[in-house]
Amino acid sequence: MPAERLSLSRYRFSGPLGPKKEPAQTPSVAEPEHTHITPDIESTALCSETTKPDEDASRSQALHAPYPTDGTTREKYRNPSGKRLTAYQWKVYDYLMTIPQGKITTYKGLASAVGGSPRSAGTALRNNPFSPYVPCHRVIASDLYIGGFCGEWAKKNESLPRVDQKRALLAAEGVLFDQKGYLRNRETLL
Repeated sequence: MPAERLSLSRYRFSGPLGPKKEPAQTPSVAEPEHTHITPDIESTALCSETTKPDEDASRSQALHAPYPTDGTTREKYRNPSGKRLTAYQWKVYDYLMTIPQGKITTYKGLASAVGGSPRSAGTALRNNPFSPYVPCHRVIASDLYIGGFCGEWAKKNESLPRVDQKRALLAAEGVLFDQKGYLRNRETLL
């Protein structure tokens, strides 16, 4: 049975700990409670084409900006380097917001859902200005290897700082990998 997707309209993104649940306008049918866990990692991964591991502090404006969900706000939004996001990037980020905590997908699965190729989906993730609030860490390689994070792609059995952050974020959500970097619990895969 496939996992239930979350609705974007019920969340806002204004705090450093992720989404805050809005009171429901009308009761919904047995919607599961999903919370966002941000593990205590110094300098949690923040992906952007202009961000390097030591430049995370310069992105504080993007961190505190709410995730735009309407067309007008999205049209006005600029990433930290001053660029607008493409319609494809918004599509990828919106889809990621529907992946519940403790579940993951692959780059191929993401690309199949939103269109494009696994590489184009990965590029959108690498340039995600809303990480970790838009959970790009919930996407792994098709061979179930942990894959990349914020532009770093670990080779098999290699440890890199940003990929280690991805592993920690996923572990906090109950998604575990073996020492070689492969998914241990396949039931977390959508």
